[in-house]
Amino acid sequence: MLKSYKTEINPSKEQMQKINRTIGTCRFIYNFYISYSKEIYEKEQTFITAIDFSKWLNNKFLPNHAEYQWIKQVSSKSVKQSILNAGKAFRRFFDHQSNFPKFKKKNRSDVKMYFVKTDAKTIIKCERHRIKIPTLGWVRIKEKGYIPTNKIIRSGTVSCKAGRYYVSVLVEEEEIQKPKLNDFGIGIDLGLKEFAVLSNKKSYKNINKTVKIKKLEKQLKRKQRCLSRKYEDSKKRLKKKGEATRQNIQKQQLKVQKLHHRIDNIRTDYVNKIVSEIVKTKPSYITIEDLNVKGMMKNKHLSKAVVAQKFYEFRIKLTAKCKELGIEVRIVDKWYPSSKLCHNCGTIKKDLKLSDREYVCKCGYHADRDYNASLNLRDVKTYKIA
Repeated sequence: MLKSYKTEINPSKEQMQKINRTIGTCRFIYNFYISYSKEIYEKEQTFITAIDFSKWLNNKFLPNHAEYQWIKQVSSKSVKQSILNAGKAFRRFFDHQSNFPKFKKKNRSDVKMYFVKTDAKTIIKCERHRIKIPTLGWVRIKEKGYIPTNKIIRSGTVSCKAGRYYVSVLVEEEEIQKPKLNDFGIGIDLGLKEFAVLSNKKSYKNINKTVKIKKLEKQLKRKQRCLSRKYEDSKKRLKKKGEATRQNIQKQQLKVQKLHHRIDNIRTDYVNKIVSEIVKTKPSYITIEDLNVKGMMKNKHLSKAVVAQKFYEFRIKLTAKCKELGIEVRIVDKWYPSSKLCHNCGTIKKDLKLSDREYVCKCGYHADRDYNASLNLRDVKTYKIA
C-alpha cells in the first residue's frame, strides 16, 4: 500500500536556487516537448512519444546545441519525469479526456522537482526533522515527525508556491485493518447556503461566510488594487526606471500570491476536517450527488461561490478516505430530483424554486429543503459505486 505525505520544508538559499533552477528547466522541457510535437505533426502528420522525444533530446539535440547544456546541470530524473508528464497530457488529449496540452507559465503553473528511489539498495533517508533529497542533500522539515522515519520512501516531489517550499513523498505502508462499520447510511447534500447537510441532522456552514475569510478577502482586494496601480504606473514611467518598477511589481505579486495561498489553505483544511468527521461515524455507505459543477460555473452570479466551495476536492478526498476504511461511496445521477422529491410520500414538487428554503408538501410533510434532499439521497435505490 502506498500513502502520500506532504509537508513544508525549510531549504537553505543554495538549496532554493537548485530547486528553482530544476523547476525552471522542467517547465522549459515540458513546453519544448509540446512545441516540438506540434511542429512534427504539422510536417509529417505523426506524433512523437515521450520516450522518442527523450532519445532525440539526449542523442541528437543536446550534443549539437552547446547553448542548451544547462539542461544537464539539473537532476536527469526530474527532466525525464517532466517529459513523461507532457506525454501523459497528450495521451489524455487523444483519449478525449482533456483539452490540448497548454504551455506551462512561470509562477502560474504547478511544475515540480521530481526525485525517486533509483534501485533496491538506494534509500531516501528521513529523520524526525529532516529528509535527504537527491541532488539537494539534507533539507529541514518544518512539521517535525510528520513523515514516518521507519518506512521506505519510493519517490517524491518538491514544489514551490507563494514563496514557500513543500515536499511530497510516496511511502510504502502495510494496509491498515478496516474497522467494523455501523448498519446505517448517510446522505450528503452539498450546497452554497450550507456547505453540506447530512441525513443525520448534522450540517456544516459555508466557510466563505466566516469572519476570517471575509477579512482575508478584503485584504486581498487591497493588495490586488495596489498591484494593478503598479502595473499602470510602470507603463507611464521611463525605461531607465523600468528595472526598479519590475522589482516592486514582483514584490507585490508575491504578497497577492501569499494571501491567495493562505485562503486556499484555510478552505482545504476545512474540507479535510469535514471528511474526517463524517468518516469517524463509520457508516456502511455514504451517498452523494454527481454535481454538474461545469454547468453551475456558467452562472456568473454563482461561479465564484461554486469555486470557493471545493466540491470536487471534497468528493475526491471523501472517496479516498472511504476506500481506505471500506466504506461504500454511492454516486447518484445529477438529474435525480433530490430537492424536489418529498421524502414522506414520494411526490415531485416541480414548481420548487431555488429561493424556497423550506419543503412543504400537500401530504403535510414539512422540512428544511437541504435536509429533505439528504434523506432522499440516503434512501435512493438507483446509484453507481465510486
